[in-house]
Amino acid sequence: MTTLPATIREVHRGLQAKEFSAAELAAQTLERIASQEPRLGAFLRVREQVMAEAQAVDERLASGEPLRPLEGVTLAVKDNMTIKGEEATAASKVLTGYRGVATATAVARLRTAGALVVGKTNLDEFAMGASTENSAFQPTKNPWNTSVVPGGSSGGSAVAVAASEAVLAIGSDTGGSIRQPASFCNVVGMKPTYGRVSRYGLIALASSLDQIGPFARTVEDAAHVYQAMAGVDEHDATTSSQLVADVVAGLGESIADMRIGIPAEFFGAGVDPQVAATVMSAAKVYESLGAKLVNVSLPLAPQALATYYIIQPAEASSNLARYDGIRFGPSVRTKAGLEQIYRQSREQGFGTEVKRRIMIGTFVLSAGYADAYYHQAIRVRHMLREEFDRIFDEVDVLLTPTSPTVAFPLGARTQDPLTMYLADLLTVPANLANIPAMSIPGGFIDGLPVGVQLMSREWDEATLFRAGHAYQQVTDWHRRVPE
Repeated sequence: MTTLPATIREVHRGLQAKEFSAAELAAQTLERIASQEPRLGAFLRVREQVMAEAQAVDERLASGEPLRPLEGVTLAVKDNMTIKGEEATAASKVLTGYRGVATATAVARLRTAGALVVGKTNLDEFAMGASTENSAFQPTKNPWNTSVVPGGSSGGSAVAVAASEAVLAIGSDTGGSIRQPASFCNVVGMKPTYGRVSRYGLIALASSLDQIGPFARTVEDAAHVYQAMAGVDEHDATTSSQLVADVVAGLGESIADMRIGIPAEFFGAGVDPQVAATVMSAAKVYESLGAKLVNVSLPLAPQALATYYIIQPAEASSNLARYDGIRFGPSVRTKAGLEQIYRQSREQGFGTEVKRRIMIGTFVLSAGYADAYYHQAIRVRHMLREEFDRIFDEVDVLLTPTSPTVAFPLGARTQDPLTMYLADLLTVPANLANIPAMSIPGGFIDGLPVGVQLMSREWDEATLFRAGHAYQQVTDWHRRVPE
């Protein structure tokens, strides 16, 4: 192969034409990762066992078995998802040496569909961050410009796809952790409706917000990954038994007369005017395809960020209480007693941002403050969800910027957490409302990518994918790759 295939179609075409075998593709992918990683830092570890798994794919095909949906396609997995018997750290020292006791359902389903997991990708520790600089092990750099961040927390997965280190990747999205790095790296990133994809095997951050989703070069490929993962799971009681629509089959349907809402609040304060203008150019493309642009308003949207940064730390502080220096990772043993083991193990095991959010979460849940902060945030969340429900009676899809800005310089916000949190300004509303959302490549500003965010009604992923695919049929932003 002169160049590695970038899409599922290209992989399948090459396998069927015998231009390469799955083993050859896996081997060259590992070589690509080895050559790129010194400058990018997208992976925490690679899986040499992928070679044996690729050979098994070749044996299947040699015996005449049909191609599965993701047959032989390389996949990168965010390191907060477990694979049985293999290390999963969530980029935290507190989980050093921890090995999964089961394989995450999403990963297992993708492997059943034929995907080959080439490695585990870097992230902000426990998925807390917007730049992939909070990893306990290494920062990840943006392949478009290695002096800027790739976004977070799923930065490693976004970079793996953007830098051709894998055809596909998966990440988790709690407040924008798939969509924002997709925007910064010029790839497609999609968050399904909460409850559509099992969270079993995902190391929890905020259990009412976390959702697993795909990264890919194209909306079509993202749809295939979503289709393979989605559905009820007996291991996760929050998954829905509602029928999963065939989103791949509906990709080519016309979007003529589709109503696309332009919410004013997503183009106002805090949003770079150049980003806003670039996204409005994308809206005009939709209009040229026959869609109807509708100006709408979501008055509560500006309250979403503050609401999120009460609910998410509160749930995180509860979820991370299990990391006590006894059951997971390294333990600081001391003769001073059990409390000191807890204190010192957590002091040495957790990074600064994780400690900050644990303290915020514990505070907003504490006696005397829970009513003023946490319970009030829950009320606002319900109101915001109702507001989105009403808007989707008027429109089919909402179109906004994914991020207020393009990628910012490495280190620029690490000492200013409030500014860092503003990177989530436009993505957290979808998580709070439990609706599906996607970022697609929409242009460039000074050589850095701009993402266009699409949101649709709860459980209506089919419309979301159809809208994204239609845009990619008449634009070429997604075909542009970093040098």
